[in-house]
Amino acid sequence: MDEITGLVKKAEEEIKAAEMLIKEELCRIAVSRAYYAMFYVAEALLLTRELSFSSHKGVISNFGREFVKSGIFDKKFQKALRDIFELRQNCDYDPLPEIDESKTKQALQNAKDFINAAKIYLAVKG
Repeated sequence: MDEITGLVKKAEEEIKAAEMLIKEELCRIAVSRAYYAMFYVAEALLLTRELSFSSHKGVISNFGREFVKSGIFDKKFQKALRDIFELRQNCDYDPLPEIDESKTKQALQNAKDFINAAKIYLAVKG
């Protein structure tokens, strides 16, 4: 299994974990898993251009530069990635994060949509 395929597989596992965590009403942790699903897919996409970054912000901003500004991906995915990054930061580091099931489910849906779009792109790119 190559690195890109491995990252997509990890992303899919993170989605499954987030779904289970939501069922257990563990929204704070589910947001983190949904974020990592999106992060791993963004890393996989950047690897198709032989790009790798050491920071989360580097991955997020360069995904936008390489894939959104060029029109390959809709800007809604860049916004969703930035939004879930901020939400994950809040959930991981704020002692009283403002998170509820509705926000968590929306974050999870955004992550699923992003993964599906990325898988289509990767299949076409071949």
